[in-house]
Amino acid sequence: MAQDFGISDDLHAAILAYCDAVYFAKADVFETLCHDKFQMTHVENDGTTFWDKASYLDRVRGRTPFPAPAQYEILNADEAGGEIGRVHLTVDVPPVRYEDHLGFVKLGGEWTLLTKVFRTAAQLENGGS
Repeated sequence: MAQDFGISDDLHAAILAYCDAVYFAKADVFETLCHDKFQMTHVENDGTTFWDKASYLDRVRGRTPFPAPAQYEILNADEAGGEIGRVHLTVDVPPVRYEDHLGFVKLGGEWTLLTKVFRTAAQLENGGS
């Protein structure tokens, strides 16, 4: 079990893969990590924006990776019945730190990202943490 939150090692690995893929703009990772019916929702004071998997992959492909190390923090994670995983984390996409709420499902023995709801948590000084 991933000791930080009492979740399985494979869910923890999927979370780390997500954080790494966001920070380093790895669309190929999202291609396999995200379910075909993946939905992403960006919530801000001035409105809400929705993307599907194809739109999200286009956004990721359009970004330049940031220099190592990746900047993220897993705030909370849990799983239910070995089939559903929930994650709350922050990840930097300079000049912004985002707060993400992720929903995973286990299909065919693999954790798959089904939902992402996120908001801007902070503007970063000097473009980094």
